[in-house]
Amino acid sequence: MPKQKTDDLIQLIKSLTRAEKRHFRLFVKRNQASDDILFLKLFDFLDKHQEYDEAKILKKLPAIKKRQLSNLKAHLYKQLLISLRLLNKNHNVDVDIRESIDYARVLYNKGLYKQSLDILDKTKTKAYSADRGLLALEIIGFEKHIESQYITGSIASRVDHLTNESEALFRASLRKDTLSSLALQLYSRYLKTGYVRNEQDFEQAKAFFQENLPDYKVEDLGFLEKIYWYQAHLWYNHITQNFAFSYKNAQQLVNIFHERPEMIEIELPLYLKSLHLLLNTLFHVQHYEKFVDTLNLLEDAKKQYNVQQIKNVEGLYNMYIYIHRINKHFLEGSFEEGTKLMPELDKAIQEDIYNWDERREMVFNYKIACMYFGAGNHGEAIDYLNLIINQRNPDYRQDIQCFARILSLISHYELGNERLVEYQIKSVYRFLAKMKDLHDVQREIFRFLRRTPRMRTGQIRDEFITLKTKLEEARAKPYERRPFLYFDIISWLESKIDGKEVGEVINQKFLEREGKEA
Repeated sequence: MPKQKTDDLIQLIKSLTRAEKRHFRLFVKRNQASDDILFLKLFDFLDKHQEYDEAKILKKLPAIKKRQLSNLKAHLYKQLLISLRLLNKNHNVDVDIRESIDYARVLYNKGLYKQSLDILDKTKTKAYSADRGLLALEIIGFEKHIESQYITGSIASRVDHLTNESEALFRASLRKDTLSSLALQLYSRYLKTGYVRNEQDFEQAKAFFQENLPDYKVEDLGFLEKIYWYQAHLWYNHITQNFAFSYKNAQQLVNIFHERPEMIEIELPLYLKSLHLLLNTLFHVQHYEKFVDTLNLLEDAKKQYNVQQIKNVEGLYNMYIYIHRINKHFLEGSFEEGTKLMPELDKAIQEDIYNWDERREMVFNYKIACMYFGAGNHGEAIDYLNLIINQRNPDYRQDIQCFARILSLISHYELGNERLVEYQIKSVYRFLAKMKDLHDVQREIFRFLRRTPRMRTGQIRDEFITLKTKLEEARAKPYERRPFLYFDIISWLESKIDGKEVGEVINQKFLEREGKEA
């Protein structure tokens, strides 16, 4: 068995829960004694040692010969997948439907056409209710095949019905594919560069969206088609910083699920993502009360739905929970309190508990850095920013790569590392120019940081006031608002002018916005 396949086997075994391991052993032993099953012995060894050492395996398990080890590992991998499929069929409608199709195939092969058609008819109803158009289309294709060999009394009407059904499903599947592709392409644009940086970016995004958005009526769309329709609109509005509209799109996504609550468990990852997108937009429009209500809804999902049953769902759920608990602290300006959550999150990242990808980790590292910065712990902030800066040319989230460098400069300035700031300004300037992310806000920050070593103590406050005025003027321009989405530099400047902590300034703004007393 090649090394990659061996690594895959070890990774699969490591991912198993206690319940899954128990089920696998029972599954293997159902027809034969465990003492005779070599691949089960191999499983027990790998489960115990959590590593692959061929010499140790052959020594500890003399019944296994070296020449049969490769086939044994391949067989073990396959049996593990079969066991997991059986265990998870009750938690995954696609697996359940496909199993029924397999049963129908077995009956068909036995020549029991009527029984096969009965199963397919019931399974098709289930596929329709779960909005599984492609599976329903597969079932109809199978029904047509059987009808060509088993002539029923109503062959003419039956054929017409199947033909109309398949044509309608084909059109629906085409709509869903078109809309999901558009949503994914827009999301891909966001992952690469973030928000539009200038008018050229905006015109390109607008042209792409308008050229690829099909002329459908929303009321004619099915459940998943509506989901992808609003996702596509949301990502377009999000990329172009039209957060009021992306908020409406996100609310419509959640409403679609609440109008059909039976679909929540079937499409739990999509439902959790819809809540996540709604929370993101509420964060940007600073609708705190609605944000807290929606965060409670997300947290309650763990009690209502078994999010821990499926590792993928558990990973998504915890990722969204961490993101929005952090964002809640950002809205409140409660950075000191927020830092208490950071060790737990850092542990989840370091131990790869949820198998998050590198892009997710980059986002978390930036958020952790911002939390420590807001709490006045600039050394910790720099440590996490360096995790982003020192990555080798990742082809995603160029926006975060850029602003991590800017925040690092400001953090070093706060620590009094003037020589280091002066040294790094040029390299950061070159990096932003290379990324085409050098705008008025960044230029003004660079000019300020260059001048600070030559300023007298009495001049610095006036310089902060001047910089704040210039940045507020820049923020009024459509494509200069982007930097303020990554770092509340105006509040930082106000904290320096008034001699306060940045968290105190943001908290005061939050209390005034919410009509609360300090």
